[in-house]
Amino acid sequence: MYLADRSAPAGAKTAPDGGSGRAPAVASTVLALGAVSLITDISSEMVTAVLPLYLIAGLGLSPLGFGALDGLYNGVSALVQLTGGHLADRVRNHKLVAGIGYGLSALCKPLLLLAHSLGPISVVLALERTGKGLRTAPRDALISLSTPDAAQGRAFGVHRAMDTTGALLGPLAAFLILGVAVDGYDAVFGVSACFAVLGVVVLMLFVPSGGGGTPPRPRPAAAPAAPPAPANPKPVRLRDAAALLRLPRLRALALCAVLLGLTTVSDAFVYLLLQRRTGIDDQWFPLLPLGTAAVFLLLAVPAGALADRIGRRTVFLTGHALLLAAYGLLLWAPDWPTLPYLVLALHGMFYAATDGVLPAAVAATVPESLRATGLALVGTGQALARFGCSLAFGAAWTLWGTGPALAAAAVGLLCCAAVAGYVLRPVRPAPSAPPAPAPAPPDPARRP
Repeated sequence: MYLADRSAPAGAKTAPDGGSGRAPAVASTVLALGAVSLITDISSEMVTAVLPLYLIAGLGLSPLGFGALDGLYNGVSALVQLTGGHLADRVRNHKLVAGIGYGLSALCKPLLLLAHSLGPISVVLALERTGKGLRTAPRDALISLSTPDAAQGRAFGVHRAMDTTGALLGPLAAFLILGVAVDGYDAVFGVSACFAVLGVVVLMLFVPSGGGGTPPRPRPAAAPAAPPAPANPKPVRLRDAAALLRLPRLRALALCAVLLGLTTVSDAFVYLLLQRRTGIDDQWFPLLPLGTAAVFLLLAVPAGALADRIGRRTVFLTGHALLLAAYGLLLWAPDWPTLPYLVLALHGMFYAATDGVLPAAVAATVPESLRATGLALVGTGQALARFGCSLAFGAAWTLWGTGPALAAAAVGLLCCAAVAGYVLRPVRPAPSAPPAPAPAPPDPARRP
């Protein structure tokens, strides 16, 4: 786990010559899953880009109500993520479980055309997030199982970059549709459904079946052959998943993900705060996620590769420092013309330094047979914490106003980042005991 130190974990794979070797090319599985995520994210972000404005300006929802709905939107995904991860490990077919998740999300998109009040919309969004929860851990497990340990950050960075390309194109498509369509919101929801179906088709056709697996590596001629894998591996049980929390490094990762998630204001609130602070017109609101997505796209791969090289702890904590700087600009910066660009740039840099680095660190601590379950444990904790943050921030905005609410989040983030830096500090290995002295050789002059 490189969030705690830069040394390779026990059992890490090395190059045949015993060195670390050069980073291999990204596996085809990673590229195929990146294409699926790109297409699916176009669909999802088209809806996400217009949803805050649709609910608050169109349906008259209060900030507290939107905070509750946004929390539900992410909380359901978090709870289902555990089910998806455990199920994928249990049936040993990560593609199947991921496909079910993508399919359920695709089925929900047309239902938004029929939902025009808060109750039905809440149900549809909960079902859509159920699909997201089912697919997230199996998808990330496929990425990690097809990638060598030393290149995990780079592989997740490539996937997140392709995923973010969809996040970049989705709001742009929504903006263009709103500008030309008569029933703008319904048109956005309809086109989103078409992209969601296309993503499922690409997954079925181009992502290999099964549970993944690390790429084959040549062995030196003198190396002994590895024992064959058992024909009928032991089934994964719930107690095996619970036992993962006994791993000290995984517990540290889960704790830090929860603490930092509790003070990470959701994207929708960041964009609403930026709009109110700078007076951006409503017609330009769907374009705000483009700034975050563009920076994320440019920096995801370099940030992942940097984390592999200098340590994931450093990059991960730096990302949260950048988010804290974005909060500070929203609170105290003068009315600069460049303020929206600075905030969105910092927001994108935060995601580039954290979104792929965290699962890369988790993958380095969890055995392959429980890879999806381990990823789901940490991801669920983080998502539930962000669910709580959405509720708390929406309530604070309603009761105190935007400034005090964001100031409280900034202070909380600073404190939680300090705790995370201590928990994830590098651990020095215990000194080994000195070898026992060798017995003295017998005296040849002495006769028995």
